[in-house]
Amino acid sequence: MLKSLQINIRAKIIVGYVFIIICLGISLLVVSDRVNSLQEEVSFVSTHDMEVHDLLNLIQKNMLDMETGMRGYVITGDTQYLEPYDAGSRTWLDNYNKLHQLIEDNPSQQRSLEQIKPTIQSWIKNAGEFAIKAKGANNQQALNEFFYQNNGKKIMDQLRTQFDSFLSAEKKLTAARVEQLAESNYNLRVVLFSVLGIISIFAILVALFLSSSITGTIKQVIRTIRDITASEGDLTTRIQVKTNDEIKELAVATNELLANLQKQNWVQINLTEVATLYQGINEIKLLSETFVNTLAPMLGSLYGAVYLREYVNGQTRFVKMASYAAIGEDPASDSFGLGEGLVGQCALDQRIFLMDNLPEDHVKVTSGLGVSAPRALLVAPILVDGLTEAVIEIASLQPYQSQHLTLIDSLQDKFGSAILNVRGRMEVERLLSESQMLTEELQAQSEELQAQSEELQMQQEELRMTNEFLEEQNHFSEQRALELKRAKDELEEFSLKLQTSSQYKSDFLANMSHELRTPLNSIMILSQMLAENNGEMQMSEVVDYSRVVYAAGNDLLALIDDILDLSKVEAGKIEIMADEFNVTEMPQLMKLMFGPVAEKKKLDFDIILEENVPNVMLTDGQRLQQIVKNLLSNAFKFTEEGSITMRIALADPVRVQELLHRDPEEKVLAISITDTGIGIPIDKQQVIFEAFRQVDGTTNRQYGGTGLGLSICREFTRLLGGSIVVKSEVGKGSTFTLYLPNAQETDQDDQVTMYPAGEIAAAGEYADVVAVEALSSEFLHVINDSPVTEAIKSDAQLFQGKRILLVDDDARNVFALVTALEMKGVTVEVADHGKMALEILQGSSDYDLVLMDIMMPVMGGYEAMQAIRGQLQLMDLPIIALTAKAMKSEKEKCLEAGASDYITKPLNMDQLFSLMRVWLTKQVKKH
Repeated sequence: MLKSLQINIRAKIIVGYVFIIICLGISLLVVSDRVNSLQEEVSFVSTHDMEVHDLLNLIQKNMLDMETGMRGYVITGDTQYLEPYDAGSRTWLDNYNKLHQLIEDNPSQQRSLEQIKPTIQSWIKNAGEFAIKAKGANNQQALNEFFYQNNGKKIMDQLRTQFDSFLSAEKKLTAARVEQLAESNYNLRVVLFSVLGIISIFAILVALFLSSSITGTIKQVIRTIRDITASEGDLTTRIQVKTNDEIKELAVATNELLANLQKQNWVQINLTEVATLYQGINEIKLLSETFVNTLAPMLGSLYGAVYLREYVNGQTRFVKMASYAAIGEDPASDSFGLGEGLVGQCALDQRIFLMDNLPEDHVKVTSGLGVSAPRALLVAPILVDGLTEAVIEIASLQPYQSQHLTLIDSLQDKFGSAILNVRGRMEVERLLSESQMLTEELQAQSEELQAQSEELQMQQEELRMTNEFLEEQNHFSEQRALELKRAKDELEEFSLKLQTSSQYKSDFLANMSHELRTPLNSIMILSQMLAENNGEMQMSEVVDYSRVVYAAGNDLLALIDDILDLSKVEAGKIEIMADEFNVTEMPQLMKLMFGPVAEKKKLDFDIILEENVPNVMLTDGQRLQQIVKNLLSNAFKFTEEGSITMRIALADPVRVQELLHRDPEEKVLAISITDTGIGIPIDKQQVIFEAFRQVDGTTNRQYGGTGLGLSICREFTRLLGGSIVVKSEVGKGSTFTLYLPNAQETDQDDQVTMYPAGEIAAAGEYADVVAVEALSSEFLHVINDSPVTEAIKSDAQLFQGKRILLVDDDARNVFALVTALEMKGVTVEVADHGKMALEILQGSSDYDLVLMDIMMPVMGGYEAMQAIRGQLQLMDLPIIALTAKAMKSEKEKCLEAGASDYITKPLNMDQLFSLMRVWLTKQVKKH
């Protein structure tokens, strides 16, 4: 039944393609399922893990906001600082709950997160709320104890550790998920290649089966045809085909054709034989040789030649391309034009020339046995579309028969077409070989595109949704890129400033070392000479050396004060004390101070005070005088001849608006100092205001001085709300003009406090001087304005026999203090550090006063004073703190640690004795 069923070749091919398509569809479904699974895993990692990190960062930010807000409120007392604290306390629990719910699939991480919650609540209760309440209640002692115990920082350190541990565990989970994604991706590739391999095997098997069923019968037909051809014209053989398809129909038609061919004559047999010789020939010469070598024996010819049409020098000629059995030919017979000889005439007339009974000397045919002369000559044109493409010339010993002419006539069209085809093939063969490679590539790409088309249709909807999301992300990325570019520009600018600042600091430290070593050098040399004096040095020399040592020490102290002033200004910690300053006293003061300098250098020094200048203005008089003195010092320093003029006037309203951006109607003081000195180049007029810089723009000391004066002037002027303008010409002198407005209570831009005169006792480093003056006044009040001799006598009685404990680790300071105190009749006990002082006081507390250094080994001054007040309970024992630190908060720290009073190093012995008189007098009154 199956054999009777007719299945044609088309049906077989369609069945094969359908089977392959079904296999491809199944493979696409498998791969699509794996791709969807992988996409879900990627989405989980990209959304879940990022959200966990974001929520943890938000909780950390909430804690940082609360801590910053709490500290800002505690420091300033301003409730605005509580806004980030309140915001953080409201939102941290929501973020915590979101994070807790997000990691519900991980009990271990949930437990780690749950351990963080009580720590946060503990900080809020025991640190944040406690400090805020204490600050609100103005309980400074509770705040001091809170920050001293440092409980809040300990909780925050524990919280940071817990956050780091949680984040580290989360990063490990993310890394594990990423590794799982990599493994899934690898598995997907394995599945894809496996499916493709299986499908390829099935496709090959189907192709083999179909091709075998099709080509089997075709090969059978080919074998039969070849057998017929091999049998030299025996057309009795028939083709036998068992399949029931188009091949069978082809075999039947072939058998009918064979039956018809049997009726053909030998002309048709030879025609078919000659026609088959043209196949596979791609060269015109080979075609000609094959044609003539086949045709000549077929017609019984002993000579033959083929002439092909060629263009030579713009003329049409017929050139001999191949010959048969030719020997000893005349070279002139290799080419003929139209009408030349029989060949040319045949091409021109386009007809066959047949000649019998040729003369014996017309052409010779040579063999090994002899030479023969053909009797018949046939010259025939080969026509294609009315154009002569070639001419055939053959000769035979026998006359040509009619069947020979019929064969020649039948071959004309076939041979002419062969000539054109071979010539065309030779022209396009190169292009064909190149295009064949491109065709194969395009075919392979077409198959791939067809397979990808179906996959792209499935992904089209996903891409549409992804495209919308990417558009939003692209907009966000563009904004982020702009922000990053601005941040990059700011960082580059900051890097340049930082590099400049680093070089500036290096120069500053190098020059600072030089300036400090200069006075120290004279101090050390002269001190060594005094120490090595064996009595040979006269008293006048000792006094001179001591005076130089004292002057060098004052210079060193002044330099340190300048550096401290500059550093305080740059750190924003300097305090300006606003008070009424008598402007009319300044000319006399400056005249007294710089008049001798002018006389010594033989310079004219004039001070002009204009009439419209107000008598009094509100400013820091000490800072103003320091600025003016520095400017005058520079003027005298850089002026060798001529004059120096100081003018005090009201500023031009236009300059006030331009420089200070103030109301032009406001009265602003303009103090200008003009000299006839060396002058300043224009490009160096801003450099001179930098520390350690002078007119030449370097840090050299050509004109002496530290180079800090103008830098301090500029900073003090800025703090006073004013401006300094310099106008100079090289070789003609300079004019420095100080524009100074009335001071205001506060200046938030510079973060500098302007203290009224009534609060001067709280104003930074000057509190020490005021305290000493107040104590000295109190001492004078105690002695009731007695005469000097009575005061000295009372002073000797006050110090005589007093026991003082000196706690200091510096042997030089100890030697100097003990010597000075013993000259007052005081008994001094020395302790090298705080621990030794405690041991001495535990053995005997019968001391009238303690002088306590701050920076010491083993136990410092702060800890020692706290132990004296707390551990030893010596609450009434006066303690005077001695410290080299000159910072604002140093006095408060000493008083909080238990000191009765405070004095800075280097010590002014008169101030120290004044403080001792006050506290020893109080001790006398108590007893």
